[in-house]
Amino acid sequence: MKINWGTGIVIAFVLFISFILFFIIKASTQDKYDFDLVSKEYYKDEINYQTDIDKLNNAKDLDLQLTIEKSTKGIEIKFPPSYITENIDGNVSLYRPSNQGLDFDIPFVLSERTTLLIPDNKLVGGRWDIKLSWSKNKKDYLIKKQLVY
Repeated sequence: MKINWGTGIVIAFVLFISFILFFIIKASTQDKYDFDLVSKEYYKDEINYQTDIDKLNNAKDLDLQLTIEKSTKGIEIKFPPSYITENIDGNVSLYRPSNQGLDFDIPFVLSERTTLLIPDNKLVGGRWDIKLSWSKNKKDYLIKKQLVY
């Protein structure tokens, strides 16, 4: 049986399309190729974006700045000593860009101590995006930082 040029080109196209479809189906059905969105509620977060900008500006206007740094115990968040007398409650959100399953939130209330510790047993090595939000005297604040642990 002799195959002419037209038949050869059609067979080559069919094989190429089959090859591409194989990888598309493989990538969309296997869990190891799962890519998470930054946020499941993207549009809701977009509406609240201006309030986040206002909270970031409020944090920049503070005289006493907070520090977020890594240590051998984990991640330490240090508030200024003057915050002990204040009634401060807030939330620490840790976002892992490479794996949504590692994201978590930690609510906190400052009363007698000014250091928060996120223990290293909750953390996996790599990049973490940290969002620290808190309220003080009915004013909201927000700090964002990227940290490689």
